[in-house]
Amino acid sequence: MATPADSGEEYEEEHVHAVYEQIASHFSSTRYKPWPIVERFLQRQRDGAIGLDVGCGNGKYLAVNPNVFIVASDRSSNLTAIASKHQPHSALVADGLALPHPRAVFDFAISIAVVHHLSTPARRIEAVRSILDTLHRSSSTGEAGSALIYVWALEQKDSRRGWDEGHEQDVMVPWVMKGKTKETAKAKAISGCSNPGVQHEHRGTQQNQDSEKTTVPIGDRTFHRYYHLYRKGELEHDIEEAGGHVLEAGYEKDNWWAIAEPNS
Repeated sequence: MATPADSGEEYEEEHVHAVYEQIASHFSSTRYKPWPIVERFLQRQRDGAIGLDVGCGNGKYLAVNPNVFIVASDRSSNLTAIASKHQPHSALVADGLALPHPRAVFDFAISIAVVHHLSTPARRIEAVRSILDTLHRSSSTGEAGSALIYVWALEQKDSRRGWDEGHEQDVMVPWVMKGKTKETAKAKAISGCSNPGVQHEHRGTQQNQDSEKTTVPIGDRTFHRYYHLYRKGELEHDIEEAGGHVLEAGYEKDNWWAIAEPNS
């Protein structure tokens, strides 16, 4: 699949943002269990720490650690509305490439399964840089803030998708919303007059009717979302290009992850 070199923003609007706006409620219903490494990262933050969830989706990570405060954001207004229910945390609509936060003030950040939706290398690196820029730097009074970033892996040969080395890295991934059946009523007139040519005197009076119930199938709807599948070492490369350095990194269930902090 060819990736757009010069129109990344427009491409993502059609193949990422517009899709999530349409599937937000259904997508949210499938996202409820925290991933173990993300949960561990949040639980080890100090009491009173203030962090970010960039690309928060339905906000499922906001309640993991009640002793921290998280400012969540997502490009989808429909997902942000769902995330905003996780009080006392806040949620706002924001572009990951233009975060509305001050620089170098946050203790931590997470961005889970988000950066891979950016459609060019430069935009993916810029997304990582935007996250790192919000974290405070190390100093004599404390350590630097850290960010946990997850992206989909190319190496998924044991998954149902079957991607692996040699497969194209830029792909369209379907999201299927299963169709339902709709019950409708088919009316049968029992007015006692079967001749359609006869004019009835009382035109304002509704004729007596009975009805037969019938079900009409509503077809499945399939949406396609853009993903860049990260190969081994690519996330670490993007972090370094964005002005950060990697503290930990690994692979978990078809994803590459890394914990990074900004360079001093």
